[in-house]
Amino acid sequence: MTTSILPAAPALRRPNRRVAAWGSPVVYLCSIVLVAVCMGPVIYIILGGFRTNSQITVSPSGFPSPWVFENYADVLSSGSFWQTMGNSAIVGVATSVGVVALGLMASFVLARYSFVGRGAMYSLFAAGLMFPVTVAITPLYLLVRNLGLTNTLAGVILPQIAFALPVTIIILVPFLRAIPAELEEAAAIDGASRLGFFFRMVVPLSMPGVITTGILAFVGSWNGYMLPLFILNDPNIFTLPLGVQNFSSQYSVDTARVMAFTALSTVPALVFFSIFERRIVGGLTGAIKG
Repeated sequence: MTTSILPAAPALRRPNRRVAAWGSPVVYLCSIVLVAVCMGPVIYIILGGFRTNSQITVSPSGFPSPWVFENYADVLSSGSFWQTMGNSAIVGVATSVGVVALGLMASFVLARYSFVGRGAMYSLFAAGLMFPVTVAITPLYLLVRNLGLTNTLAGVILPQIAFALPVTIIILVPFLRAIPAELEEAAAIDGASRLGFFFRMVVPLSMPGVITTGILAFVGSWNGYMLPLFILNDPNIFTLPLGVQNFSSQYSVDTARVMAFTALSTVPALVFFSIFERRIVGGLTGAIKG
C-alpha cells in the first residue's frame, strides 16, 4: 500500500487591513487632481480680487503681495451688485416654488393613476431632458414677446419653470410610486379625500425629493445666462450673471475689480451647495431606489 504525499497548500496572504480601510491611493490621487482642476480657476479668481492691476500684469499667477481689500469693499458698497443679487434671488425662489408645485402635482398623477397615454406623457417629459434652452431660444423669445413679458422677471421665471419640469418629474415619480397603496386605502377609509391624502401624506413622504428638485431648480435659475440675456434689457432688472457681464464691460480695464465682482457672485451658489449637499444626494438616491 503506497501513500502519496500531497504538496502543502500555499499560505493565504491576509489582506492589508489598512489598504482596505483607507482605499486605493490611486483613487485619492485622481480625486485630488480632479478637485484641483475644478477649484483652481475659482481660487485664482478669488485671489485675483485681492490684487492690483499692476500685480496681475507683472505676475499673473502670483499671490497677492500686499493684499488689497479695496476691490471687494468697492463691490460690496456698490448698489448694482446687491440689486442684481436681489433679482437673482427673486427669480430663483419663484422658479423653485413653481417647479416644485407643478412638478409634484404632475408626478402624483403620473405615479398614482392609470389612464390612456400615461406612458407617452411620461416619455414626453423624459424627452425634455434632451431639449436644452439654447435650441429653443429664438421661438421662446418670440413667444415671450407676443405675451408682452419681455424685459420683465416673469418672462424669465415662466420659461425656466417649464424647462426644469422634466428633471423634477423624473425625480419625483419614483418617490410617489414607492408610497404603498394600502396607505391610500387606509386614508380613504378614515374619510380623507384625494386632496387630503395628497397634502397630508404624499407631500410629507416625498419631502426629500421635493427639497432636491427645489434646490436644483434654484441653482439652475441662479446660474442661468442665456435666457435672461435675450429677455432682459434694463440693467435695473438684470440677474447676477448679466450683472457680471455688465460690470465687466464697464470696468474692462480694472481686471482686479472684475475678479472681485465675479468671485462674490459665485459665493452664494457655493454656500448653497455646501449647505444642501447631503439633501441633494439623499434625494437623488431615493429616486434611484424608487
